[in-house]
Amino acid sequence: MNRPEIDAGVETARITKFVRRVVHGAGAKGVVVGLSGGIDSAVTGELCVRALGRQMVLAILMPSSHTAPRDVRDAKWLAERWGVEAKTVGIGMLAREFSEGASIRGTKLAKANLQARLRMTVLYYYANATGRIVAGTGDRSEIELGYFTKFGDGAADFLPIAHLYKTQVVALAKFLGIPSGITSKPPSPGLWPRHRATDELPAGYDVLDLVLKSAIRDRLSPEAVAKEAGVPVGLVREVVRMNKKSAHKRSLPIFLEPLPRLRDTVAG
Repeated sequence: MNRPEIDAGVETARITKFVRRVVHGAGAKGVVVGLSGGIDSAVTGELCVRALGRQMVLAILMPSSHTAPRDVRDAKWLAERWGVEAKTVGIGMLAREFSEGASIRGTKLAKANLQARLRMTVLYYYANATGRIVAGTGDRSEIELGYFTKFGDGAADFLPIAHLYKTQVVALAKFLGIPSGITSKPPSPGLWPRHRATDELPAGYDVLDLVLKSAIRDRLSPEAVAKEAGVPVGLVREVVRMNKKSAHKRSLPIFLEPLPRLRDTVAG
């Protein structure tokens, strides 16, 4: 079974052209990128700088109360490497103030999603204030799995790397010269203490990408995917379940179709 691969040079050219087209088409002064210190935001930021130049990219660091200091250092290092303007807005205090003012005690999930949505609010505040648009950092693996917060980190004006699986993003990062300390770092949303993506996903991305490609893109049966990939059929079914359950995250809010227009009648 073939793993999803890319021509990194071709993808770099495609994505930078896409970024320029979207930004110029919107009449925007540039982009705002949420910079976490992780691989997805590092690749997105690098591509935006290559496409637009450093003056048109604004990096926003939004550490939570649980963000690892290493992630903050990596994010600051990237911003300095690119020579872009960077702002830091800690969302820990914002989340605490919201929770204290709410009339209901939030669950662990509610508190985690609140932080993701606060980050979205911060990004759009800076985008509106500076005449820019928001470049999202989501990749195909996380989008197809529904591993993002609706109207949180899933909210953006455009998504430069959403067509790439996580393992493809890693390959592109290496081509772009992103340091191995960032490319090999375990994904860490940092929404609660010691939070890692592996805490919530059924397998590593090398396996998940293979299953996603075969079961979701190529529409092979779970049994066929399990046999060829050498993974339990239960894992394949879980990935398919996650994809179906999160379908609402990848579409506009549902609504009723308007009633057909009633034909005018003429009294006899």
